[in-house]
Amino acid sequence: MDVNLIFTDDEFIKKERDKARKLRSSQWWKRKRSSGICHYCENNFIPNELTMDHVIPLSRGGESQKFNLVPCCKECNTKKRQFLPFEWEEYMTFLKK
Repeated sequence: MDVNLIFTDDEFIKKERDKARKLRSSQWWKRKRSSGICHYCENNFIPNELTMDHVIPLSRGGESQKFNLVPCCKECNTKKRQFLPFEWEEYMTFLKK
């Protein structure tokens, strides 16, 4: 991963994390994760076991906006790290080989 693509503005990240925290307690988020399906692996989980993931990570310029937040299992969230969507797809393709 190109280090130049990672944003280090701590104030921006703190602000976006605060926004995500507020969204986690919203009805929108509760409905979003109620299906119990991980956005990435598509496996079923108890809704409370799903975490909130930023499709475009905060450190890569993503924001805590509804279009950028998806429910995912802890394993996928941990594996995804700071990957952008196309990097995640490449990583998953590599694992399947």
